[in-house]
Amino acid sequence: MYCATGCFWGAERRFWQLPGVMETSVGYMGGRTSNPTYEEVCTGDTGHAEVVKIVFDESTISYQRLLEEFWTMHDPTSLNRQGGDIGTQYRSAIFTVSPEHYVTAVQSRNIYQGVLTSEGFDEITTEILDATGVEYFLAEEYHQKYLQKNPNGYDCHSSTGIAYPTMGVSA
Repeated sequence: MYCATGCFWGAERRFWQLPGVMETSVGYMGGRTSNPTYEEVCTGDTGHAEVVKIVFDESTISYQRLLEEFWTMHDPTSLNRQGGDIGTQYRSAIFTVSPEHYVTAVQSRNIYQGVLTSEGFDEITTEILDATGVEYFLAEEYHQKYLQKNPNGYDCHSSTGIAYPTMGVSA
């Protein structure tokens, strides 16, 4: 699973703490250049988003549960920004790795949109894209597990404060 929720530091920590997540890394996806640097991505000229790659054990945690975390950890109605972080690199996106994951992501978005609409929020701006042919570029080492290395570092996330509706127990 690959997802973008704004700054990747806080998102990576939220995912790595979930039981069943075996590995996380941060990088860049969805742009026009190969092997972009953080400095290049920050200009907005490359078109990349800051992304978290999540490797998970589907017998322990479901893709749906990861999506629930994704939707609630940031404000998906905020276009190209999260809190004080502004630019296309901070956009909300899901890059799916299978047709089934694409369908599940769209369904989860529609469910969450219903909840947000009832609470007076705008439309979700999250891109849901097929990851086929979209290269993931690993970010520089100092970004990997940044908040593990810097426990008091900038988490950089703002959310709607609206939980994803639980329809029963999900792994």
